[in-house]
Amino acid sequence: MAETAEASKPPAQVGHSAPERPGLRLPRRRLRRWVLGAVAVPALSGAGLWIAVHRIPWMGPLVANGLRSVIGAENVTALEETAYAVEDRVQRLWRRNEPPKTYWEVPEQPAPAAAAAPSMAATSGPAAGSTGPAAAFRPTDVGPSHAAWSAPDDGRWVPIADRSHPSDAPRLYKTLIHPDPNRSWAELFVVAVDLSRVDVHLMAGSREPAATTEEGKTYERPAKIPEADQEQLLAAFNGGFMTEHGQWGMRVDGVTLVRARDQGCTLARRRDGRLQIGPWTKLSGEESDMQWWRQTPSCMVEEGELHPLLGVPQVRNWGATLDGNTVIRRSAVGLDRDGKVLYVGISNHTTAPAIALGLRHAGASVVAQLDVNWSYPKFLLYEPGEGGALAPVALASGFEFSEDEYIRKRSLRDFFYLTRKPQASSAAAP
Repeated sequence: MAETAEASKPPAQVGHSAPERPGLRLPRRRLRRWVLGAVAVPALSGAGLWIAVHRIPWMGPLVANGLRSVIGAENVTALEETAYAVEDRVQRLWRRNEPPKTYWEVPEQPAPAAAAAPSMAATSGPAAGSTGPAAAFRPTDVGPSHAAWSAPDDGRWVPIADRSHPSDAPRLYKTLIHPDPNRSWAELFVVAVDLSRVDVHLMAGSREPAATTEEGKTYERPAKIPEADQEQLLAAFNGGFMTEHGQWGMRVDGVTLVRARDQGCTLARRRDGRLQIGPWTKLSGEESDMQWWRQTPSCMVEEGELHPLLGVPQVRNWGATLDGNTVIRRSAVGLDRDGKVLYVGISNHTTAPAIALGLRHAGASVVAQLDVNWSYPKFLLYEPGEGGALAPVALASGFEFSEDEYIRKRSLRDFFYLTRKPQASSAAAP
């Protein structure tokens, strides 16, 4: 066939040293290849970079921070928002009929406890000197946030086993909620923490939040969980925004790293161990009684009510694009109305309103968002590993972390960690 095709071509015209048409095709081919290459290489590089940022824990922060120093923070934010918007459009096209998924098995409900000591069975934690099962903590199941758009057992609380103290009643419970009726793949993992038996600690990162005060600039930052606390360590989760993203304040170990802003939603620990979340304007009068505090953007939920600006498309307070629909991994914390239960939420593919509504559905009456992006939000449990050394375990698959996260490796960013409270001596009981 090739020979026949060649034979059918007309001979070259007399008087021409070389055919004109083949001579013209060569530059056109080269031009076409150059144009295709110019389009394909950045596209493939961008795709590869996007995959790397989403699958290699250190890649996201490295790339973003490097670009900020070159093109500026605002331009990097615009690039990130564009990338997340494109990803969401693709997800909505390819996953629109995908049913919500589950990540763990939910055990059958335990049989009701014996009638002994009924007055203690309703408490959220043990009374002084009591460690019996009658005082066990268990949050109330809330069910799915959208009945027609949920996975089996959404909103049912599952106890998180304490591998170091297997005989103890659970201090932590987890549940899964699908908070967005338009995205079945939008997931919110929530951990409920019994504050009567768990202490919450704040640790500054080695770099963030970057200090803006003179005392903060000379503060020595351990940036990892002290060995003295590791014996009682239960879990850890990420902190808040970098300083350049809002100048949200932080005080720890008696040192103010970044001064408080009136607009900031503030998570604070009182000297008696109580936690509070609220606007700085409401909490600042009691600052002298605070052991530490960390600020975030405005409270998403306050006294059970959603912040009105979460419904305004042009607002970017919580890491939203100009159209208000950034779909991204987020983290947030909340407290129940009595301040006895801390809720920690880590999400996938959620908008700001979705994570706020999801945590409120779980039981929080006040909610503060912590951080956003692929690499930062995480909730890690700590269990004895080889040789008895602690090893981190992700709450669910898909979260990025290292085997030394927060315990042997200094963290660049601030974080919170949870420890078992010392149990009162039985001799102290009346």
